[in-house]
Amino acid sequence: MKIFTDKVDFETKGNCDIIDISKELEKILGKSKIKNGILNVFIAGATGAITTIEYEAGLISDLQNLLKKIAPETGEYGHNKTHSDRNAHSHLRASLLGPSLTVPVDESKMVLGKWQQIIFVDMDNRPRKREVLIKIIGD
Repeated sequence: MKIFTDKVDFETKGNCDIIDISKELEKILGKSKIKNGILNVFIAGATGAITTIEYEAGLISDLQNLLKKIAPETGEYGHNKTHSDRNAHSHLRASLLGPSLTVPVDESKMVLGKWQQIIFVDMDNRPRKREVLIKIIGD
């Protein structure tokens, strides 16, 4: 069994910016030489999330609007009373989707649906530099 680690670095705009990281993950999987196993994607940070979606304009907008309805920026939040960054809504949105995703790897390919891409969602209220950790385990 092999373990391969890499990362993807990028900048975001904040405010539910959604980045398709699928192509970068495919490149990393190729570098790993792992044919069968699992690929884990993880964001260290409390205001980012990893999930899957059909990456097209309508659904991107729908997901952004859903997150903004569930945890509006202008809500009354305890976190904002104790922290000056005023990003409680960012933390809540990120916690709904979660910081990681594990995808099966079969014959050197991620097992994803035809219309399924892996995305990073930046929930913070400002632009950020992000680093997503990739861990691939298998043979």
